[in-house]
Amino acid sequence: MNPPLSDKTTTGTLALGALGIVFGDIGTSPLYTMKEVFGGHHLPLTQPNVLGILSLVFWSLTLVVSVKYVSVMMRADNKGEGGILALLSLLQGQLPLGSRARRVLMSLGFLGAALFFGDTLITPAISVLSAVEGLEMGAPALHPFIVPLALGILVGLFAIQQHGTASIGKLFGPVMLVWFGVLGLLGVLAILDHPQILAALLPIHALQFFAQHGTASFFILGAVVLAITGAEALYADMGHFGRHPIRLVWFGYVLPALVLNYFGQGALLLADPGAVRNPFYLLAPSWALYPMIALATAATVIASQAVISGAFSVTRQVIQMGYAPRLIIRHTSASEAGQIYIPFVNWTLAVGVALLVLGFQSSSNLAAAYGIAVTATFAIDTLLLGLVMRVLWDVGRKTTLAIMLAFLAIDLAFFGANVVKIPDGGWFPLMVAMTLFTLLVTWKRGREIVAERLRERALPLAPFVDSLLASPPLRVPGTAVFMTADPNGVPAALLHNLKHNKVLHERVVILNVRYAEVPYVSDTARLEMEKLAEDFYHVVVRYGFMDDTDIPKALANCPCGMRFDLMETTFFFSRENLIPTRGDGMALWREHLFAAMARNAASPMTFFHIPANRVVELGAQLEI
Repeated sequence: MNPPLSDKTTTGTLALGALGIVFGDIGTSPLYTMKEVFGGHHLPLTQPNVLGILSLVFWSLTLVVSVKYVSVMMRADNKGEGGILALLSLLQGQLPLGSRARRVLMSLGFLGAALFFGDTLITPAISVLSAVEGLEMGAPALHPFIVPLALGILVGLFAIQQHGTASIGKLFGPVMLVWFGVLGLLGVLAILDHPQILAALLPIHALQFFAQHGTASFFILGAVVLAITGAEALYADMGHFGRHPIRLVWFGYVLPALVLNYFGQGALLLADPGAVRNPFYLLAPSWALYPMIALATAATVIASQAVISGAFSVTRQVIQMGYAPRLIIRHTSASEAGQIYIPFVNWTLAVGVALLVLGFQSSSNLAAAYGIAVTATFAIDTLLLGLVMRVLWDVGRKTTLAIMLAFLAIDLAFFGANVVKIPDGGWFPLMVAMTLFTLLVTWKRGREIVAERLRERALPLAPFVDSLLASPPLRVPGTAVFMTADPNGVPAALLHNLKHNKVLHERVVILNVRYAEVPYVSDTARLEMEKLAEDFYHVVVRYGFMDDTDIPKALANCPCGMRFDLMETTFFFSRENLIPTRGDGMALWREHLFAAMARNAASPMTFFHIPANRVVELGAQLEI
């Protein structure tokens, strides 16, 4: 075996996969960025303006994507995983439980996650609409069909999610390889006709643009930011492909292709100001219009698929970190644990995206809503990065402050420029984010209150086991597994079973599921068993925030010599009927909200992959 060849083959495969998944969002930005900058803001198409905008785009890609995310943020990984929640999980272990700093940190991180969902709704809508709008370039009479066609493509995309993306996913890399190749080629052809456009590489043109336009130039940043949407995906998808393949593809292929295409569009606008109506499609020869529409539609579908899959992944992380109720999670691949489908999230996104398309009608209108969630996430990432540098990397205070201020100055400039979009549509992602954030923190606080109430009424486990052994009830064959969140208290389901059925199984297991602050827990560290007494056991099953929570599988692989026969095992759950009351818990409306979320949560047996015919649920009322 030749290791170097193997390494090259692996890197090439990962690089092609990263090309198909990671860069879809940022790679489809040329469809609408230049059109929105000049057409949306009615910016005169003078040479200083075009050079200034291109310089802003180039240096935004360089400073935000290349420097901040690809070069710096990718060093902050949690066991190889990236993204705001992986970063949050990495940091929270450095702060004491219950501390104010930890609560602030968690709130900040989950606000970023909520903003991600607001962005997830807009990306498919604006991308697919931008691609389909090319039809009216060749046949203006087709304009009335653009919205229905975009809706049809998006509905089809959401409909196939339940079947998984393993088969079509193999096409993502080659399609995006062609896409970026075509972007770069079209840009080169236009630049050859007007090579003076390359002067925009100098930052002096961006500075002169600010000097000439003053306050107006600040607000134009709200359109320039469209060129860097998707930057966070490079960091979030690091765990799937590794930092090296992502960096290799970014610097070696994607960044040059994007820069060439933007500069090509700028050269076209200088030569033909009328091309401002759609400089991306007019950059191509007239005979290539419809092939370009087909290729752009494929690229935008891939970009949409990437953010939808990302939403599934983030949702699972949020659930397993205790900030959301259990949802039905289905695996769509027998070999890839990360390929999952969450029906509730899928169809909620589908409805939201459809409403956006119907409400905004065009990519230009949607651009008014796009950017504010992205830029807020940029700023949150910077704050978390500063904590990583100080707490984990032990970087000096002055150096950390200097780097944070430099990144924050850029992030807040983009965020401030997008604030003015709030009345024109920017309110939508903010509304989505704040609604989700409220749900997340309400669920977390509600679970804490429920745990407190249960602990108050729970009997200590050790004395209870001793009393059972001293005066044993009738024992019946088989194994009873009582799942509980409190390992030191008697599970309510055990008490109810004794009270109503007056029997105890010959083997009793108190099972406690815990989530570690790492993406994955190894099989060797999965299960821990303690013998409490004769035929009484306490079992702890550990999962990472990206693990598949399969309880029967974990018990079947028990390394302690204890054999679990699923057909002779009964799982007991206690389902609390929550009663909101005025008191020292939460505001009454939040308690009602939490109770409603709890009622609609997926059953534990579904979430933990336990067969329904092996489950007994026992109910109890609980005031919160």
